[in-house]
Amino acid sequence: MNKCVYCNSGISDDRALDVCNSCGIQVWGEKMFRAIVENMEGAKSNGTLLNSDQ
Repeated sequence: MNKCVYCNSGISDDRALDVCNSCGIQVWGEKMFRAIVENMEGAKSNGTLLNSDQ
């Protein structure tokens, strides 16, 4: 399980962004955070997101 970079709460291992929903919304706002997550998940699914595990 990964941890949020801001509050260290647990988040899903398959998530493309290491920020929980609560912190992401506080940092970027709801609409921007939703757009960031959608874009990063799309990049992860089509293979264009660099993965630090590789």
